[in-house]
Amino acid sequence: MKTATIRDLRTKFPKIRLLLEQEGQLLITDRGRPVILLQPYHERVAQRGARIDYYARLRRRMPKPLTAAARRALDEADRGER
Repeated sequence: MKTATIRDLRTKFPKIRLLLEQEGQLLITDRGRPVILLQPYHERVAQRGARIDYYARLRRRMPKPLTAAARRALDEADRGER
């Protein structure tokens, strides 16, 4: 693993960046003591979940249609003794 100083990081950043890309990891020192371990950032690819069928979900939550017998019984109950 290669090393560089904080001063090198400030003054020679393009060279340090190239060194980081070649080596993979770089140890940054401050007055001879290691303080930072630099490594390239790799973005994780987010996996998409299954598509949600909103229409099917809406249909499941909608009330079921009344049967003819249930409709007649409801009409009769609403009319009462008129």
